[in-house]
Amino acid sequence: MNLVTGGTGLLGSHIVEQLRKRDRPVRALVRPSSDTTWLRAQGVELVSGDVTNAASLERACKGVQHVYHAAARVGDWGPWEAFQAVTIDATAKLIDAAERAGVDRFIHISSISAYGHVNEPGLVLDETAPLGRCLSRWSYYSRAKVEAEKLVWAAHAAGRIRASVIRPSWLYGPRDRATLARMADNIRRGKAKLIGGGDKRLSLVYAGNVAEGAILAADNEQAIGEAYNCSNDGEITLREYFNAVADALGEPPVTKTVPYGIAYRAAFVLECFGHLFKLRKPPLVTRYAAWLMGRHTFFSTDKARQQLGWKSTVTYDEGIPMTVRWFLDQQATPAPETGTVAPTG
Repeated sequence: MNLVTGGTGLLGSHIVEQLRKRDRPVRALVRPSSDTTWLRAQGVELVSGDVTNAASLERACKGVQHVYHAAARVGDWGPWEAFQAVTIDATAKLIDAAERAGVDRFIHISSISAYGHVNEPGLVLDETAPLGRCLSRWSYYSRAKVEAEKLVWAAHAAGRIRASVIRPSWLYGPRDRATLARMADNIRRGKAKLIGGGDKRLSLVYAGNVAEGAILAADNEQAIGEAYNCSNDGEITLREYFNAVADALGEPPVTKTVPYGIAYRAAFVLECFGHLFKLRKPPLVTRYAAWLMGRHTFFSTDKARQQLGWKSTVTYDEGIPMTVRWFLDQQATPAPETGTVAPTG
């Protein structure tokens, strides 16, 4: 049995999909309020509960061989307490439950943002790079990812679990209910802007490709105790990505640009305002979003390709139009708030 946390989310749902394509049994921990229609159609066994609840994690882990831990607090805005509870504390509780259940492999989904917000021209980071560099006080998403990884590695070193870590970047694909809707809205309104001119190489990856990497790691003894960047499907710039989405939407190309430094400084001012007045709605742009879209630094996937035999099954030419078609088919999707895209990666 394979347990997937975050199965109703973007990456978690793709892990479920790839496991079921291989005819492997899947159990998903889902909140009572979650829409489980898609998971039920996949033949997934559902356990009602929450990753913050130790008792439901105990139930979910019984009889499980592999855990794919994709649940986390998503996004770059919100109170630290939410990131602490959903990303850090929940990981600790899941490790405890997995250890007691005798789980064989623990595949933890982290993020390239765990390396920190490094932005050096020409720099290419691999898995030997230190975590948590250049993080600001309010880099809650990235800080939480770092702390959750520390818990996983400590448990692995103590012999409590046999862990592997997958570090994806900016994810896209069908069932993206966060980034794509806002991006499409901005493109349609003519408000989308290319941070840093849009010509930097982007770390962008199709969620299904990352899911395949996670399964390859779970199946490979060599992957025990290792981390893998699964962070790009080839070469693409921010301009090319935005314009591929625009084309699939039937909209004109995105041409407006904003210098990276201006976007980053503006984001800092907006963050200060938002935190000062404890606003629940995210700013128009955050420093995390500016970094993710306009950074110079790139992330190597050589280790995953060499050790796991990982490759991108779905290319940008296939995946972007397919994702937009899925989005357009979702007639019941609520209209998103306008604002700069705040991707997760």
